Amino acid sequence: MTDSDYSTITVSGEDAFDFLQAQLAADVTEFTDSAPALAAWCNPKGRVICLLRAVALDAGYSLSLPTELADAVVKRLTMFRFRSKIDFAVQAATNEQLGIGASIDDWRLANLRAGIPEILQPQSEQFTPHMLNLDLLGAVSVDKGCYPGQEIVSRTHFRGATKRRMHRFACASPVTPGDKVSDGARDVGEVLNAIGRDILAVVPTDKAEAGLTINDVALEHVPLPYLR
Repeated sequence: MTDSDYSTITVSGEDAFDFLQAQLAADVTEFTDSAPALAAWCNPKGRVICLLRAVALDAGYSLSLPTELADAVVKRLTMFRFRSKIDFAVQAATNEQLGIGASIDDWRLANLRAGIPEILQPQSEQFTPHMLNLDLLGAVSVDKGCYPGQEIVSRTHFRGATKRRMHRFACASPVTPGDKVSDGARDVGEVLNAIGRDILAVVPTDKAEAGLTINDVALEHVPLPYLR
């Protein structure tokens, strides 16, 4: 087990694939039994409810996410089960299910620096997948069939209408998720994740290198490997 405050939802049964393929924004056919895959689950307005780490099992799938979201996500998934032959079970996540090779603190920091967001309760249903770069991280698909929020996700993708994205910054002073990012004249974004001096914040794409501040402290833009 891990002390990461992450839980795993196991979805099993003969309809597990069809059910998840109709709910998750990622393509379930790409889930494997080795490395966990990122998968977003969105609401009908195209806002990300949670970011899952998915692994294929012999009789279903494991979906790992922060424990504070797990019960609410299971309850909400159950609302869409209808006559599907599936079962849900929740347990503590293992390091293997999360893809942790070191300590949880090192894992979280490595994710942040790689531009992989952590979606906790305050961030749930606040951002679209494109704002969180999940389209660039393989957590959404625009080629599979319908799923909640699919129309909005596809429209954003094909129109190239992403005006706000998550960027990495460094800040000399500690900040807190939810703190506002300013361009000097007004608030233009907010902090998503923060560990020490390292920050992920959602800001307008044309302002990422425009001398942004948090609480009057200057931010240093740090390019993400997949966002150039």
